[in-house]
Amino acid sequence: MVRTERKERTEEMKTEIIIRDLNKSYGKKQALKNVDLRIGKGMFGLLGRNGAGKTTLMKVLATLLEKNSGKVEICGIPVSHAAEIRKITGYLPQEFSMYPNMRVGEAMDYLGVLSGLTKQQRQERIPLLLERVNLSDNARTKVKALSGGMKRRLGIAQAILHDPKVLIVDEPTAGLDPEERVRFRNLLCEIADERIVILSTHIVGDVEATCEEIAVLDGGKILFRGTVEELLSLVEGRVYKAEVSRKELDRIKSSYTVTSMITLGNNVRVRFLTDRQPFTGARNCDAGVEDAYMYLINREGDVL
Repeated sequence: MVRTERKERTEEMKTEIIIRDLNKSYGKKQALKNVDLRIGKGMFGLLGRNGAGKTTLMKVLATLLEKNSGKVEICGIPVSHAAEIRKITGYLPQEFSMYPNMRVGEAMDYLGVLSGLTKQQRQERIPLLLERVNLSDNARTKVKALSGGMKRRLGIAQAILHDPKVLIVDEPTAGLDPEERVRFRNLLCEIADERIVILSTHIVGDVEATCEEIAVLDGGKILFRGTVEELLSLVEGRVYKAEVSRKELDRIKSSYTVTSMITLGNNVRVRFLTDRQPFTGARNCDAGVEDAYMYLINREGDVL
């Protein structure tokens, strides 16, 4: 009994990613700067604008890029052991393409062969996975005939075909309509019950809706790491809203960090960040993840 409990604890400890002092450069451009992260089981969000270094980090974890320096371990395996890492890792890149002239079932079967699955394993897993991503009725549809959302769901199915411990998805909802985005996010949450899922995105709503633990990356540096609640606490009492004229809007934009604007006829309802009551008519309001994100990437000072 004790031996079994020890084994379970050991396996649990290994289901994590450890990144310490990671650096990656392309020539003279440094894409990742002393990145430190510890990622456990569940859904982890990596938030940052385009060019922040998210895709570079994802590719290092997926063994598609070699790091320049630092330590990266996935489930206890150094990332330099690429063959071992790929056995336990699934990856859905930002630009996903998959044998367009093959039928969905055929493409999945072929990828199963490449992953080293036996015929029996493929016959058992593929129908279950297609059902899970709501593509059972499309098994004989050619990949090129699928919608963007369907292709993304097929991408998830192929990424977890070999039952990996870690799933890495890079900008998965970019270009999807709102309904498909929600469906896709729900699917990722279900999958995260069983493994580590890293969601890299510049869409704040995706992280806010799915992730408890997040990191904000900008200019190759980690600006924040922690829970959503901890991120929101950074801007508590700093978010204001007001209805102003278009003439006043220019002054507000030059004086404060504006997080949203809604046009109301000749006026604009504006939401912005400031440390104190800015002017009569401005009201303090509850903070959101987007407010905290804008605060982080516009602030000066130490990394949090």
